[in-house]
Amino acid sequence: MNLKPLIVLLAMSAAVSSAWAEEDSRFTFSGFGTAALTRSNTSDAEFARPNQVAGVTTTPRTGVDSNLGLQLTAKATDWLSATGQGLVRKNVTDSFGAELSWLFVKAKVSDSLSFRAGRIGLPVYMISDYRNVGYANTMIRPPVEMYTQVPMESVDGVDAVYQTSFGETAVTAQFAYGKTDSDNAAGFTVKLRNMSGIHLLAENGPFTVRFGRVDSKLTVDNGMTVNALLGALTHYGFSSVASQLAVNNTKASFTSLGLGVDWKNIVVQAEYGKRKTDSLTVPNTTSWYTMAGYRIGAFLPYFNHASATQDSARSVAGLPTSGPLQVLSLGANTVASNAVLQTSNSVGVRWDFNKSAALKVQIDRMTPTAGSNGVFVNAKPGFSGPVTVLAAGVDFVF
Repeated sequence: MNLKPLIVLLAMSAAVSSAWAEEDSRFTFSGFGTAALTRSNTSDAEFARPNQVAGVTTTPRTGVDSNLGLQLTAKATDWLSATGQGLVRKNVTDSFGAELSWLFVKAKVSDSLSFRAGRIGLPVYMISDYRNVGYANTMIRPPVEMYTQVPMESVDGVDAVYQTSFGETAVTAQFAYGKTDSDNAAGFTVKLRNMSGIHLLAENGPFTVRFGRVDSKLTVDNGMTVNALLGALTHYGFSSVASQLAVNNTKASFTSLGLGVDWKNIVVQAEYGKRKTDSLTVPNTTSWYTMAGYRIGAFLPYFNHASATQDSARSVAGLPTSGPLQVLSLGANTVASNAVLQTSNSVGVRWDFNKSAALKVQIDRMTPTAGSNGVFVNAKPGFSGPVTVLAAGVDFVF
């Protein structure tokens, strides 16, 4: 495990934060992180978060749930500022690496309206703006059944944020437009073009309701396995099947609805999402979760149930079921049934032992469904689950 990037960034954060806080109030430096150990009870497959190439088995590892983020905001005037955020974590490769999460310029033209341009958060989930900030979330990680559906986290483009109120209800509307490229752990690149997103948030006291919708044109580059399959299908006269599997400037959307409650000692968070595309290679799916907790002093025990199911066909019609070309059917059906499908039940407890740090312990019982390996990677033949995953970690902000 290469911890050098983490150590270097931690040292830099302490030095830079202290210096800038003393010398110039135009700069705001902050950070967040999670130091966690994760393990499971099986060696037949590795538990991994979305877009991780490797995970954990029965030996505890830090790479699944640990990260470190640093953020700098510079104010040029009262209405113009710039923000950059870097994140160190394991993503796409099995080594810790740094990535640029955000880099945008913000113009606040009035108390109600602001514009941003650059790399901003992709407004696809209820917690899109702080999904990697463990301290801001009750659970040790966002439910993987929901957050695997759209693994991209940022968009290069522009957005407008408008805030107003109706009585005691505060309303925020965000409209975003742009593009994003995302490398996948399997070696291909997912591209979203002409991406438009809307994010509506209503807050009244302890209650929050959120609606999100993203539409885009989806292309997958360097998908060697799929490209080889499409070439073979076309060569043997199954062009119509190849067109059903192709992912090239394909229409795609994701719609989600979320609810949050933090009333007295009761904490509830729930989300429901549907992914739709015009390609069988990126199946239509439905995902949801509901988390409920009860705060007892500094402790917050919680329970979560989550599920991800497939709505589109898991087999492709019109292909031979016997003979030498049956291999084409097997290949096409494998591609059409590659969605992450599983259910899980989780119990955990959060302990806010410090004003800027919390200890969490979480146990997940995950059951892959419908022949899927769920979120597990590098599975051995015959793997089916269920699997118990245990994680413990400290979330902190500074």
